[in-house]
Amino acid sequence: MLSAAQNERLTRVGPGTPMGTLMRRYWQPIAPVEELDTNPRRAMKVRLLGEDLVLFRDRSGRLGLVDRACSHRRMNLAYGIVEEDGIRCPYHGWKFSVSGECIEQPFEQTVRPDSQFRQRCGIASYPVEELAGLVWAYLGPDPVPLLPRWSPLVIEEAVRDITMCDLPCNWLQCQENSLDPVHTEWLHRYMGDYIRAIYGLDDGTRFQGLGPTAGNPTRDIRFYDFEYGMAKCRRVEGDTGDEEDWTIGHPILFPNTLVSGCQFSLILQFRVPTDDVTTRHITLYVFPAAPGTKAPQQKRVPYRYPPMKLPNGEWNLNHNFNQDYMAWVEQGTIAERDKERLGASDRGVIRYRQMLESELKKMERGEEPMNVFRDPAKNVCLEFPIENIKHRMFTRPLYKPANGKVSGVAGDVGYSADTDLIEATLATWDTIPLYAMVQPPGDCAPDVAVRFG
Repeated sequence: MLSAAQNERLTRVGPGTPMGTLMRRYWQPIAPVEELDTNPRRAMKVRLLGEDLVLFRDRSGRLGLVDRACSHRRMNLAYGIVEEDGIRCPYHGWKFSVSGECIEQPFEQTVRPDSQFRQRCGIASYPVEELAGLVWAYLGPDPVPLLPRWSPLVIEEAVRDITMCDLPCNWLQCQENSLDPVHTEWLHRYMGDYIRAIYGLDDGTRFQGLGPTAGNPTRDIRFYDFEYGMAKCRRVEGDTGDEEDWTIGHPILFPNTLVSGCQFSLILQFRVPTDDVTTRHITLYVFPAAPGTKAPQQKRVPYRYPPMKLPNGEWNLNHNFNQDYMAWVEQGTIAERDKERLGASDRGVIRYRQMLESELKKMERGEEPMNVFRDPAKNVCLEFPIENIKHRMFTRPLYKPANGKVSGVAGDVGYSADTDLIEATLATWDTIPLYAMVQPPGDCAPDVAVRFG
């Protein structure tokens, strides 16, 4: 367990805190591009690492991320007027460029045309970039590092989908879940089956649909470090030890990203610290086309906010990711790690906390922490270890159950606006006999058709 002081050190993310300073060394996803671009105001509120900001796209197409408060009378710029070269405060018309420079003060310039007052009235601004349908922000010191081009973000023949949710808990308990292989059989299979039984729900989201060994009792776990983070591996009942679940596993990318899935579907989960007690959980689903085939053209990456609760305010626990969200939130806003009693199943959590502390100390010594990239030649496409075949699931999945006859496993509640494109991309795997769906979609056995996400 951690002491209360150690827990504070790893969880607090505001300006000037140790973890807040470390997190500011990394690009963080903050919003779907589509959410900003379909907003008639062309501006939206963002809260990141305890800072209140406004994301906007000026009418010349440039992205800006600036302090939410106008430097004049502290008006909220999320309600600003977006113009060709910046965002104008609606209160008195002061205008700010994407770099935060105050470029117009209408009344001041009318009564004092020669005044240089506006040069002293700029606001904070931060670098922003677009990649894989997401807007990314960097709040750290210069020089600005490169936005990491992880392979699922840059693969061309793929269809993507984004889900968002805001969780009332600290980022660390979300990320620690990624180093806990044992929770799968209990939270997702055992409790999932229990919820379906007591409420009389169908099997459309059962965890076992992920593959023949999904959710089986855990027999062993192991972890290993690699260049970009840590990987976790599990061996479950029915495994021989030759499965990629055990020999390769799947990784966390330091500091706050999980990558899971398999060759048919990759899932990146970003645990973005909104502040000390709130996490913006962003999931990017990536569906690669089979080797040698083309994915259908996707004009934009859709996004959605899946519901986590039922109308009565209780958790909707018939979906895998909602089960995770519940487990994280119900630990409290900041888990009291000084009261924990850790056991053998927590080896990965302990190892991850040690990695966090190690990287904090590197930063405090003036060294660059892990995954700060400077060389463009090394940042073209960053590869990492991940299993291709997971839970012995060889047959390519369906995304959405068909005709009520196909069992699938939901990650988040609901389905993408681009469901048809996702299904078409998954169907490209039928060109490889080993992975093809043998039966027509309406007649598939429950353990054949699987939905990731």
